[in-house]
Amino acid sequence: MYGDEATVRKILTELGDTWAVVGLSSNRRRAAYGVAEVLQRYGKRVVPVHPKAETVHGEQGYASLADIPFDVDVVDVFVNSELAGAVADEAVTKGADAVWFQLGVIDQAAFERTREAGLDMVMDRCPAIEIPRLG
Repeated sequence: MYGDEATVRKILTELGDTWAVVGLSSNRRRAAYGVAEVLQRYGKRVVPVHPKAETVHGEQGYASLADIPFDVDVVDVFVNSELAGAVADEAVTKGADAVWFQLGVIDQAAFERTREAGLDMVMDRCPAIEIPRLG
């Protein structure tokens, strides 16, 4: 397991409410769309990050993390495992407090690099599943 219960709880309840969701577009059939909706219901500000830079769920989208003109607390990653490590590195550069790799997104080296850089990280889990469990 990549991210113990204490880390999951800390990311979801203590690190801040601005979440950059990498891979979030207006495609309602994609998992990112539904997960972002759940995060918003729990009070998170969801910032779409996608090459199309679409507005999703009422929030302006950006083509990359570097394009976001404000701080983000958590970077939620919905890209395939081969691309996820680069996104984690961008999250470190951006100054995020945490990185969350979605279900099926696994990059052990990125996990270790991100943790060594001082960020909290969870991998291969879904915040939309975890946040309701917190009660």
